[in-house]
Amino acid sequence: MSFEMIIRKIRVMLIDNIRLFLTINEKGSLVAAGREVGLSATTVSERLAALEAHYGVVLFNRTTRSLSLTDEGRTLLNGAKIVLGEIQELDARIRHGAETLSGPIRISAPIDIGRSIVSPVISSFTEEHPEISIELVLSDGYVDIVGQGFDLALRFGAVTDSTLRTRNLGQFRRIVCAAPSYIAAHGAPQIPAELTQHNCLIMRFGATLDNVWRFEVDKKPQTVTVRGNKIVNDGSLVRQWALEGHGVILKSELDVASDLHAGRLVALLECFASPPNPLQMMFPPGRAQPRRVRALAEALSSAMGAKREG
Repeated sequence: MSFEMIIRKIRVMLIDNIRLFLTINEKGSLVAAGREVGLSATTVSERLAALEAHYGVVLFNRTTRSLSLTDEGRTLLNGAKIVLGEIQELDARIRHGAETLSGPIRISAPIDIGRSIVSPVISSFTEEHPEISIELVLSDGYVDIVGQGFDLALRFGAVTDSTLRTRNLGQFRRIVCAAPSYIAAHGAPQIPAELTQHNCLIMRFGATLDNVWRFEVDKKPQTVTVRGNKIVNDGSLVRQWALEGHGVILKSELDVASDLHAGRLVALLECFASPPNPLQMMFPPGRAQPRRVRALAEALSSAMGAKREG
C-alpha cells in the first residue's frame, strides 16, 4: 500500500470516528450510539478512545450513568457539524447537481408551534427536497442547542446565550383566555389581581414554573402569581384543558388565534396585556449554516411572516 493510500485511509477513519462522536453525543451513551450505527459498545468505546488519542484530549466527561461534553468536546462538536455538513453537501452537488439539497437537519420547537406551523413547513420542504431528512424534537423547555446537536431551534423570549446566532421571527402577544363554559360557571376576571380567585392552568418550561403572569396596569408593569389544580410541560395539553373548560390559561397568540376567532376561547384582560414577546430562531455558533439549514430557515421565516400578516 502506497504512502498516499495510507494517509487517505487514516483520513477516512478519522472522519468516520468524528461521525461516531456526533452520534454518541446525540444519543447520550455509547450503548445507544452503537445500537444506532450497528456496532458493539466495546467497538464504540475503542473508536472514541482512538479519536481522543488523535487529538490528545478528553472529549467526554464519563460517569457510570451519563456522558457530558468537555470544553474540547464542545469545540469539536461545533467544528465537526460544519465540516461534515460541507462534505455531505459537496457530495450531493457532485452526485445530483448544484441545486440539490440533501442531508439531515435537527430542529427543536415548542410543542404547539411545532405541530401547527413547523410540521406543515417540514412536510412541504421534504416534498420539495426529497434528499433531506429532518428530525423534529418538540419541547416547551430549555434545550442545549450545541450539546444536543440541533441545527436550529425556535423559542420565545430573549436569548440569554450570547454565543448563539439568532433571527427574530416577529413579536407575538401572550393572551389570557378561557372557554365560554368556564366563564359561564366562574365569571371573568376584570383586573389582573382577580386571577388569584380563578383556577389557572400552568405551564412548566423545563425547571421553570410559569406561574408569574405579567401585565401592564396604568402603563406600569404588574405581576400576578397564579395557581391552579393542573400543571404540565406540554403547551398543547394546557390549551386542550382550557378548551374543555377547566380553567384560565396564558398562551401565545400563535397557539390560540384560531380558537379565539372561532369562539372556542375568549380573550380576557386585554386592556392589561403586557408587551409582546419575540419569537427567535436560534443557530449554533460558528460559520454559516449549510445550505439545507439556510433553506429550511427561510421556509420557516416565510411561514411566520404569513402568520404575522394573517
